[in-house]
Amino acid sequence: MSDEVLYDVRNGVAVLTLNRPERRNAFTMTLIHRWADLLEAANADDAVRAIVVTGAGGAFCAGIDLDVLASLDPSALTRRDFLTDEVHRVARAVERSDKPIIAAVSGAAVGAGMDMALMCDMRIVGPSTSFAASYVRLGLVPGDGGCYYLPRLVGVAKALELLLTGDAVSGTEAAALGLANHVVADDEVLPFTVALAERIAAQPPISVKLIRRTVYQSQDIDLRTSLDLIASHMGVIMTTDDHQEALAAFREKRPGTFTGK
Repeated sequence: MSDEVLYDVRNGVAVLTLNRPERRNAFTMTLIHRWADLLEAANADDAVRAIVVTGAGGAFCAGIDLDVLASLDPSALTRRDFLTDEVHRVARAVERSDKPIIAAVSGAAVGAGMDMALMCDMRIVGPSTSFAASYVRLGLVPGDGGCYYLPRLVGVAKALELLLTGDAVSGTEAAALGLANHVVADDEVLPFTVALAERIAAQPPISVKLIRRTVYQSQDIDLRTSLDLIASHMGVIMTTDDHQEALAAFREKRPGTFTGK
């Protein structure tokens, strides 16, 4: 089993730590497969109710290890399949998740590393955090969803500015742009993120699942369809044990105990 991604579950939170600090957590195929597999495992584990992704050694992720790129077969089809069948596994695992995924971004999140942070539901950063969509400076295009995620977070005009210049954005600037939820002290990025994840993990899991799902589904449908969708969700969730427990806990002014049933 690879130690290029570390995995720990506590208090309902799974923490995935990218663990190649000597290369600023630039990913190999071993790392990317492990990353996707662990996201799938966390989503299937009833003991996990929220997921945190972070990087070891003061960086989040510097994108793909350039040695991996250099080793690829030169054919266009091979390089396309490399992205679709290998690298994009993480994006597909994130999309399939029913559990909130929060990125604790310390240091650099560059190229595909930035894309990997953007595909998470939330991002917590520090002042020394640096985002850079640096593909254009290598004569490339964003290979891991940057052209999809970035405009949805900052708008088309700002996204194009960042994508077409490759300029870096600090953690403080990222929060102002809407790329980050919170800026905290550099040494508090991971503790703050885990604490936020634990707060979410303590909520009724069916509610969390359906809220997350409906927010994303509603990005691509009209209001009437979204309202019909949420009416169906509400009709189902009001019959669950979690709703009854949450209602009783609210009335009795005590913490709830939720089962996800």
